[in-house]
Amino acid sequence: MFRLQGSKVLAVDMTGDAVKAKNGSMVAYDGQMSFKKMTGGGEGIRGMVTRRLTGEQMAVMEVKGQGTCFFADRASEISLVALHGDKLYVEASNLLCADAALRTGTTFTGVRGGASGNGLFTTTVEGTGQVAIMSDGQAIALRVTPQYPLSVDPGAYVAHQGNLQQHFQSGVTFRTLIGEGSGEAFQIRFEGDGVVYVQPSERNTIGGDV
Repeated sequence: MFRLQGSKVLAVDMTGDAVKAKNGSMVAYDGQMSFKKMTGGGEGIRGMVTRRLTGEQMAVMEVKGQGTCFFADRASEISLVALHGDKLYVEASNLLCADAALRTGTTFTGVRGGASGNGLFTTTVEGTGQVAIMSDGQAIALRVTPQYPLSVDPGAYVAHQGNLQQHFQSGVTFRTLIGEGSGEAFQIRFEGDGVVYVQPSERNTIGGDV
């Protein structure tokens, strides 16, 4: 069971089950826990090769035991996402913890994968269970419907789920308006039915200024 201790610490209650978490993110635990580093983002040798080829790096450890384990990373804000047989697309740097039964992988996503400067691929989490994602500032869940598409700055993007299509488009960002841009700015336009998670700050991006 995932639960938040404040907004920056994740508590996971375990009764012999396991979770996959960002390597080094454990800050405390009670009870009996074991920790094992996993290769390829928890996807084995094939995952390791895929991630090296795509540039979507993710260092993961498996935590298993009886008791409660606490996770945090650089005082980032944490949000919980429940999956019910669907898929979450999330930047690897924003993924803190996931139920071990959930499947992780990589997928080609175009410009969105470039949001963290790591290429054109991003991490997927699929199945039924809980996921904890991190953001610089509290993440905001924005609903997308066929009537109301959404345009997002690549540097503010954290994750999305649902039946969404994305399009790469040029546009104007706030940084361009105040004179900090060095060229044409780009946005991600989401259309369909789903939820997009954004953070109230911008990381440096490939698509932000060219």
